[in-house]
Amino acid sequence: MSDSTTASASPVVLEAWFDLQCPDCFAALDDVRALREQYGDRLDVQLRHFPLEKHKHAYAAAQAAEEAVEQGKGWPYVEALLARTAELGDRGESVLLDVAKELGLDAEEFDTALIDGRHLLTVDADEAEGKAIKVTGTPTYVIDGRRLDGGKSQEGLRERITEIADRLLNG
Repeated sequence: MSDSTTASASPVVLEAWFDLQCPDCFAALDDVRALREQYGDRLDVQLRHFPLEKHKHAYAAAQAAEEAVEQGKGWPYVEALLARTAELGDRGESVLLDVAKELGLDAEEFDTALIDGRHLLTVDADEAEGKAIKVTGTPTYVIDGRRLDGGKSQEGLRERITEIADRLLNG
């Protein structure tokens, strides 16, 4: 998922492989926000879906995030949903619609999208690609072909990403 208006012109792409029911991915948002603030349009942060089996509602959450992209609020939806990972675990998929309503999105269309499965292929493709590049946990980042695993520890990841991004941007 990339709802950046300058994605095609961005010289550096950071893929963030997230499970939208993962508390560690919520914690990682601070790093993602800081990187987006630091680099602006020079860094295209792309959310990639990697729903983990242990999170019952992560697959539906990934589909909902894709619907949010369609409706123009991908990252705001992802951030709002990640802030409610515990609630998603407790209450289930009704939380997906609640978040959509709170952001002023068409919740009825969200419900329809989850029923008709229009975003299944996108989520499945991300998951398959993640497995192919050996993503095993979330969050995981890929920048300049390098996989940085934040599933066990996020310590030092922002610094490593910054180091690689600076090298790429400065030639």
